[in-house]
Amino acid sequence: MKDINHPDNRVTVVLGSQWGDEGKGKLVDLLAADVKFVARCQGGNNAGHTVVDPNGLKYAFHLLPSGLVHPGVQGILGNGVVIHVAQLFNEIEENEALNIGADRLKISDRAHIVFDSHQQVDGLQEGLRSDNKVMLGTTKKGIGPTYASKATRSGIRMADLAAEDFDTHFVPKFRRLIREHEAQFPSIKRTEEAIQQEVDDYRKLGAKIRPFVTETVSYLQKRLQEGSKVLVEGANATMLDIDFGTYPYVTSSNCSIGGVCTGLGIPPARIGNVFGVIKAYTTRVGAGAFPTKQENEIGDYLQKVGHEIGVTTGRKRMCGWLDVPLLRYTHSINNYTACALTKLDILDEVEEIKIGTTYQKKNKDTGKLEPMQHFPSSEQDFEGIEVEYITLPGWKKNTSGCRKFEDLPLEAQEYTKKIEELVGVPIRWIGVGQGRDDIIDRQ
Repeated sequence: MKDINHPDNRVTVVLGSQWGDEGKGKLVDLLAADVKFVARCQGGNNAGHTVVDPNGLKYAFHLLPSGLVHPGVQGILGNGVVIHVAQLFNEIEENEALNIGADRLKISDRAHIVFDSHQQVDGLQEGLRSDNKVMLGTTKKGIGPTYASKATRSGIRMADLAAEDFDTHFVPKFRRLIREHEAQFPSIKRTEEAIQQEVDDYRKLGAKIRPFVTETVSYLQKRLQEGSKVLVEGANATMLDIDFGTYPYVTSSNCSIGGVCTGLGIPPARIGNVFGVIKAYTTRVGAGAFPTKQENEIGDYLQKVGHEIGVTTGRKRMCGWLDVPLLRYTHSINNYTACALTKLDILDEVEEIKIGTTYQKKNKDTGKLEPMQHFPSSEQDFEGIEVEYITLPGWKKNTSGCRKFEDLPLEAQEYTKKIEELVGVPIRWIGVGQGRDDIIDRQ
């Protein structure tokens, strides 16, 4: 691994390697004990990370960096994050015990704002997709429409909301955005009284959020020059990346390594270790391709025992075997230094464990199955895929008390080594429970 103490490698990144819900919060919580700054670079409150502290208290984060569980850590929401202001303050209040004030949280003045009308548009757009049976499974948090406003240069940034001259910088832009949304969806048309009420509400929110808002690009650069370490907490996961994921069943931001640079203003040379998080099996929520999905007893077992319910949505996750072609693909994009394997304990009672090793499709000319030469790049590329599996014996023993690799049953050790071999990345951490201490560090 790269020397994390080298001045050019002070940024450590944690990324999801599958479709999200891998347990990134647990690794961030572990690594945050050794840093002063934890930053989010993309996404909004459509993401959810759960952290359990040593006292058994459970925290559910959506916008806030989960590293804030540590008292000495300062959180940063970068320019690539989109923020629903009222819901951010609700989250701060729900985590009142963490004392998250302006001294502990910095928000980029370039970050775009999610408005209620964005969330209305999100729901209406998803409703229109139902006519063609291509609903994306969006969280309806307004994330996609906010990034769309950003791309069409109609978005409103934190600098506008927090401006001292609110009537000059915020109000005209807000009224224009409302008109655009009403033109797109007349059903959300507001009265002048309703619009004025929103303006008044945002005037108060602007004053409330002003102490948190700063120019985070130079702020981060100064911290790095001073020798501070920065931990970047990726939201969502690479297979939900707007460019590299299973489009169109993806999120609306770059949740692979490139989003770290564009979402925080950090140059690539500053990035040291990139840690991928792998769940010991595969899950996804919403719609879209899922080659190793198990719509059977094993899928039901993983869903039930793994408590596979979305932190943000409350929806049940689809479950299946570990998908190696997918992991190789996300590794090729992110170049993981090492990985964390989470929720190994969920497989404790499984008799036999399968790993998907190859995607195969029939050759149109010969009719024979042949390995795919690249990861599917479009929705139609997934049609007709058959997965080749290998089968390993389960261990049928409780792993939750294990704290060293050698403590694991031999079959669990072999499962871990086989993943390393097939993906080509060392597995440094192994999660065997929900708690902060329920983890094996092999270094």
